[in-house]
Amino acid sequence: MAKDRADKTEAAETAPLYLRIRDALEEAIAAGRLPKGALLLEGHVAAIFASTRTPVRQAFALLEAAGVLRRFEGRGFVVGPGRGEPLRIALSAEMFGDGGAAQALRKAPGWETIYEGLEREMVHLSVFGRHRINEVELARARGVGRQVARDALTRLESLGIVEKDERMRWTVVPLDEKRMRDLHDIRVALEPVALKQAFPFMPDGERAAMTARLKRALAGYPDLSIEEMDGMETDLHITLLAHCPNREILIALRRARFMLNVSKHIMGVSHEMPKDEPFIAEHLTVFAALEAGDADGAAEALRHHIAISLPKVIGRVEAFRRTHKAAMPAYAGALG
Repeated sequence: MAKDRADKTEAAETAPLYLRIRDALEEAIAAGRLPKGALLLEGHVAAIFASTRTPVRQAFALLEAAGVLRRFEGRGFVVGPGRGEPLRIALSAEMFGDGGAAQALRKAPGWETIYEGLEREMVHLSVFGRHRINEVELARARGVGRQVARDALTRLESLGIVEKDERMRWTVVPLDEKRMRDLHDIRVALEPVALKQAFPFMPDGERAAMTARLKRALAGYPDLSIEEMDGMETDLHITLLAHCPNREILIALRRARFMLNVSKHIMGVSHEMPKDEPFIAEHLTVFAALEAGDADGAAEALRHHIAISLPKVIGRVEAFRRTHKAAMPAYAGALG
């Protein structure tokens, strides 16, 4: 039991902060700790989770799209549908759980305050080759301490986005076609195995909520935000697979997740959203097999989905490289 809690905590910590805040809010609403009609303001929720307003805003947007929250006269969001006056209640940390994930969120490490924007910049730089990153200049540019900057870079290192050279200097790892194919091969080989092993441990409610999000997104495409698209990718490829009891497989997949980061930060930047939705129906095929109890069929559907995704990602990266120039931050410099 203790191992299960540790595994869930580790899995939660790998998800972007805005998705973790979304999940905490959604769980609190489902459990009744946040009552229908409660008014939620960005600043108040950010204070509880010790975060900036940006991830809270992203979480609110996802919950609004899911029909869990509704806007209130531009001054916040209200829990649940309807038109009545909101309940102006005092929010407290206890509303978001009795420890565990909620406590971890409230004590979010400092690097999370700069991470999302930094990850996007690093992925964009990787498209244009190898770059050196000055840790001191990064800290100065972001207005944080050097340790915070180092922790953020260490997080990027765990995903294979940056690495240290022979003199222990930070560098951005170039994203060329060979690297994309190598990472893709890891995902094709291991994600279906992880899905089959995770199947007996998946909560039915979690799968149902993910399926519902996919159906709403399919009906609303292309009127979706990048955060919503990223949330659905995270549901299947990170959150659901995190139930796999084989930790070595999950560790091996961690670096291959870089491909998800590429799609998130390139889609909608290099060109408009694809005319036809890029993956939602494929995800629904996987979930339909899981609902039918067909783990083998779900694994094969996932393998097919990953296999056909590579040309799409390569195309997006090539389009980005053609239409953009490297935006060189003050803390970065091109190498070779």
